[in-house]
Amino acid sequence: MTKNCAVCGCRIHRGGEYATPTVDGRSHATRHHYVAERFLGRSRNRRGEQREPIFQESPWHLGGQTEEFCYDCHEELLHNPVFLPEDIRGFAELVERRKWSEAEKTTDRGKLAGRIELLHEVLSLGIEKLLKTERRK
Repeated sequence: MTKNCAVCGCRIHRGGEYATPTVDGRSHATRHHYVAERFLGRSRNRRGEQREPIFQESPWHLGGQTEEFCYDCHEELLHNPVFLPEDIRGFAELVERRKWSEAEKTTDRGKLAGRIELLHEVLSLGIEKLLKTERRK
């Protein structure tokens, strides 16, 4: 059965090269959690080690669920989003308006959880708006 990257649609594979600067390395299949395991107090990199969870359960009800991507889309795109200075300023203003900012850190990670949910909301609304705009063209 042929699998394809969930973002770009290229054919992905599990054999051979991984992360090499070749077509095979760039098209190697890799899984990505919809909601980072660390947000839920789990870490695949440190098996058995419990972290303090940011969320007791996934607000999106997708804890533990994954999707498959090519190396390019997973490692280069999803793990390294581009945030320009104006993006950071705008997001910081939204954080302030929603009262998710912190003058000093405390042991409570609730405000961090709020910022994570807000960032998802920003992405979701931006995608929705672009899809509507693209349909009109």
